Amino acid sequence: MGQQISIPTAGTQCIGAYLAQPQGRPKGGLVVIQEIFGVNAHIRSVADRFAEAGYTAIAPSFFDHLESGVELGYDEAGYAKGRQLIGELGLDRAVEDVASAAEAIASAGRIGTVGYCWGGTVALLSALRLGLPSVSYYGARNVPFLGERPKAPVMFHFGENDPGIPPDMVAKHRELLPQMETFVYPTGHAFNRDIDPGHYDEASAKLALQRTLDFFARHLAGE
Repeated sequence: MGQQISIPTAGTQCIGAYLAQPQGRPKGGLVVIQEIFGVNAHIRSVADRFAEAGYTAIAPSFFDHLESGVELGYDEAGYAKGRQLIGELGLDRAVEDVASAAEAIASAGRIGTVGYCWGGTVALLSALRLGLPSVSYYGARNVPFLGERPKAPVMFHFGENDPGIPPDMVAKHRELLPQMETFVYPTGHAFNRDIDPGHYDEASAKLALQRTLDFFARHLAGE
């Protein structure tokens, strides 16, 4: 469904992005923000799914600043490389890239973001700092930023059995951003990753997706 494009960023470098277009006039646009594994088959399928729901979806390849075409596996080597790359990239540059990606699909209408794991924290920052309505899935790096005043609404999804995001961290979201919706599901981390049977939880993923689509219908599509 989608295609590879190139987008300019805040610096002099262009980065790649996966762009998926809906049939007919879009309801709005979404920046799909990857996990630490790059814009791989899973993230492309996520973008396709949002395009099928009526949104122009773009998944920027953040790691292109460092290495081109990064797609990592879900093994120890993939985790190690992904952590190295996000450490080198930094969150500030990632947020700048979200702004660039949002500009690239501005013709779609109102723009929001949805992010997963590392991308979940980038999605939160996109709401806090860029004013983009955002959905954050299991962002383990969120807590240091919860004291910032949000410029747009944000929805949070967590798994109650996620060892990297214990209940006290989830509680911080409700305490510091009580006006935002925070949902917890009877599952673990990365429950939306449907190509990874070790993490995927179909029932939780479907419910979270429906809530996410309802959120974007309210805040982007005006339904």
